[in-house]
Amino acid sequence: MPDMTKLKADLIRDEDLRLKPYRCTAGKLTIGVGRNLEDVGIAREEAMLFLDNDIARITADLDRVLPWWRTLSEPRRRALANMGFNLGIDRLRGFRKMLAALETGDCARAALEAEDSLWARQVGGRAARIIGAIRNG
Repeated sequence: MPDMTKLKADLIRDEDLRLKPYRCTAGKLTIGVGRNLEDVGIAREEAMLFLDNDIARITADLDRVLPWWRTLSEPRRRALANMGFNLGIDRLRGFRKMLAALETGDCARAALEAEDSLWARQVGGRAARIIGAIRNG
C-alpha cells in the first residue's frame, strides 16, 4: 500500500483541487481532485455526506438570518429549511411578506404569501407540501 498522505499530495498537485465542477482536458465534467462525474459519479454515501453538509449550511444560515425560526413548530421549521435548501438563503429572504407573517405567528397569511409566488408555480408538489406544513404545522 502506498503512503496515503504522499499519494494524496501527489494527486492534488497533479489533478488540482477544484470545489466547483469543471471540464477536464478530456472534456469530462469533473470536481474535487479529478473526480470524473460523468463516468464515475458519486457513491450514495458521498451524496448523503453532501446532504448532511447542505442541511447544516442552511440551518446555520437560518439561525444567522432568521433567528426566530427556531420558535416555529417542528413541521414549520422543516418546511422553512426545505424551502431554504431549494432557494438558498438570499432568495428565501426575498419572501419578505411570508417571513414577516411567520415571525408574527400568522401562518395562514404566510401560507398564502408562499402560494402566491413564482417559486410555488415552478416547484409544484414540493410547494404544496411545504405550504401545507406552513399552514397546518
